[in-house]
Amino acid sequence: MDMSFEQLNFVVYCIGSVADALKMNARKVHQLLKTSGILNNYIIPSYDVLHTFSKEYLVEDVVSLMKEKGVLP
Repeated sequence: MDMSFEQLNFVVYCIGSVADALKMNARKVHQLLKTSGILNNYIIPSYDVLHTFSKEYLVEDVVSLMKEKGVLP
């Protein structure tokens, strides 16, 4: 999947922000987001909307989706 520089920066920002909030390794968060489909099916395609969210709301949204997908307890 081709991403713009801005999208790539946003993906890195999302992964880092979620990893910090969950006190997890960013590599593990990336793996969970990728294997669950959240990265390619939600974060990247929704960049235009998601990048306008506050950091707190973005993290809450992604963590909630991770729980819904069963990758977090």
